[in-house]
Amino acid sequence: MPQAANPAERAAIDALLGPPASGWDGGTRTDLDGHVAFGGLHGAAADRHLLLPALWEIQDQIGHISKGAMNYICERLSVPPADAYGVASFYSLLATSDRSSRIAHVCDDIACRNAGATEILEELSDRADVHTGPCLGQCERAPAAFFQLAGQRDRVVAPATTSAIQDVLDLNRVAEPTPVAESTPQLRNGAQDLSVMARVGRVDPLSLDSYLAHGGYIALRRALTMGPQAVVTEVKESKLRGRGGAAFPMGIKWEAVAAEPAADKYVVCNADESEPGTFKDRVLIEGDPFAIVEAMTIAGYAVGAGTGYFYIRGEYPDAQSSFEEAVQSARRAGLLGADIEGSGFGFDIEVRRGAGAYICGEETALFNSIEGFRGEPRQKPPFPTQAGLFGKPTVINNVETLINVLAIVTAGGDTFAGTGSAESTGTKVFCLSGHVHRPGVYEVEFGASLGELLAMAGGVVGDFKAALVGGAAGSFLMGDRLDLPLTFEATRNAGASLGSGVIMAFNSDTDFVDLVLRIGAFFRDESCGQCVPCRVGTMRQEESLLRLAAGSGDEGSLLADVAQVMSDSSICGFGHAASWAVQSALRSGLIGGSS
Repeated sequence: MPQAANPAERAAIDALLGPPASGWDGGTRTDLDGHVAFGGLHGAAADRHLLLPALWEIQDQIGHISKGAMNYICERLSVPPADAYGVASFYSLLATSDRSSRIAHVCDDIACRNAGATEILEELSDRADVHTGPCLGQCERAPAAFFQLAGQRDRVVAPATTSAIQDVLDLNRVAEPTPVAESTPQLRNGAQDLSVMARVGRVDPLSLDSYLAHGGYIALRRALTMGPQAVVTEVKESKLRGRGGAAFPMGIKWEAVAAEPAADKYVVCNADESEPGTFKDRVLIEGDPFAIVEAMTIAGYAVGAGTGYFYIRGEYPDAQSSFEEAVQSARRAGLLGADIEGSGFGFDIEVRRGAGAYICGEETALFNSIEGFRGEPRQKPPFPTQAGLFGKPTVINNVETLINVLAIVTAGGDTFAGTGSAESTGTKVFCLSGHVHRPGVYEVEFGASLGELLAMAGGVVGDFKAALVGGAAGSFLMGDRLDLPLTFEATRNAGASLGSGVIMAFNSDTDFVDLVLRIGAFFRDESCGQCVPCRVGTMRQEESLLRLAAGSGDEGSLLADVAQVMSDSSICGFGHAASWAVQSALRSGLIGGSS
């Protein structure tokens, strides 16, 4: 007999999913007619997207997903238990067995390990409730710890100390999150006028009135008078490229989705910011959430979508809370819903929380995650503009990219295209961390050099050795590249990539072998395992790096072969980029061997 959920677990799930249909017998029916009659096969198609929220609902309450709760969720959503277990076990933040109700995930990724995380983990090594984890997106205030607290809201502490982590776990102090308005890091402005970051630190992020007083919703009102096609035209003329790493022209995406005749279309904001060294989107969500709500609404209007999904990484509890409050305020004010501003246009936003999977930053893996499946990338074509979320035409952009739409609509696409460079228009928000005097987010007009960005951050602590540009999926740039303009075209010509805007500086005291080993471990751990070239290639890459670190000889040729296979045959960009930082470290002589 399958284990049953207890009354509290059933009540929590019913509160999320709604009460069972009248006549439903608790999931004990075995005949096909009865199964279909009570929402079985139909429910699986209609409601499976609620699987991840339901799993979170239980874990948030008791600290893990019990077998009884899992069985009840499967009954309610008509998902086979083995299938649901495969989904739950895919995510690092979900626990499918009993564990402590209070867990600390201490980041030991690149920025945090250079800021003392390794020592913290050694001091807490005897605690079963302390886990190591990848980048938490708190690099400017490293080291960081993320707490999962049953019955309470999750919490981030940064910078973290051994005693602070023990205090939270041992209930020596109230585990309440830092207020969002007080958690915004210092902003550094390299441009004369901020654009994307204009309101961060100046506006009350939880007040719609404050947002309106600082120019909020001017862009949406202008868009509603322009008409959808005119909005798409302005976005195309702006030459805005995506800021998440792929740098795809945004206007082409919007135009393609707008041209699709489908009745149902979607807008998705990708806030699954998990690239090591990246934290700009977190700052934007925490400091200016209404801007994202407004920009998503404009996107929906432009392409003819009635629903938007905001997918945020599970390690961002403050940012999620900030955004959810903005959505609720916008609904109350009639700025989301069936008839926005009396225009006849209807649009609303649903929030989905990720659960610890870097791969879900890939757009099709993100779609699968929302739909209630494992976050594994899909083969392309078809592309999201034709068959994206739920198989419908979908626009997907990240947080920074979307906020640029507000300036494009208010000032015009031509004006936006007149800033920056020919292929890199507008401004770019960079995340500076590592061995710099003033880590933080810096917004500059495209064209500023690597050396200029480092100078804005107060310069390097000690003697500059290298900068990791683009994150773990980026490249190391040495001192001879300080004059390199940080544009899409200049970095591409230099064999590098801007990626998500990471600039992590390292001085001559850095242990680059340890650093590159951590990058290798990151890609091995975060591979979804769907395709052999990536699943095996990331393992072989890490093994080769371990041998190289042990001084067992030249591993350069093998690493180059593995990199080539992953690049040529992996399903998605994860496998293509998994070797970039390693290969650049070899070419630059930061680690031994030759390629």
